[in-house]
Amino acid sequence: MTSAEAPEQVYGGIDTHEDTIHVAVVNDRGHDLEDREFPTSPAGYKRALAFIASHGEPIAIGIEGTSSYGVRITTAAVAEGLVVVEVIRPERAERRRLGKSDPIDAYQAARAAMGSHRVAPVKNTAAIEGIRGCTTHAARR
Repeated sequence: MTSAEAPEQVYGGIDTHEDTIHVAVVNDRGHDLEDREFPTSPAGYKRALAFIASHGEPIAIGIEGTSSYGVRITTAAVAEGLVVVEVIRPERAERRRLGKSDPIDAYQAARAAMGSHRVAPVKNTAAIEGIRGCTTHAARR
């Protein structure tokens, strides 16, 4: 396979919410490719990951809130063998300067996945799900 035939390498970024996730894809040079919103459901996660892969070979995915709203998309991405990093939300001054919207946040998450700025290792999602189950059970008592 020549370099002209090799798939483009891409990075995904995901801004998570309770009912939806907003997904953005950038190429390995940081250029915006496309963004789209998906529901927070197993089918939505599958479509979101396929959306990222439809643009090229995913190198890493930056996700905001891997231990809260993003825990299930994180689990789905890791199960697919994808590299996932926790994206730390930007500081207030940066948010004021760049603006705030789901697409902006998703593209920023994708660019964060490209480097080491504003990222942290993903927490153990299985342990988080276990804790979430315990707290949900305790709340029902």
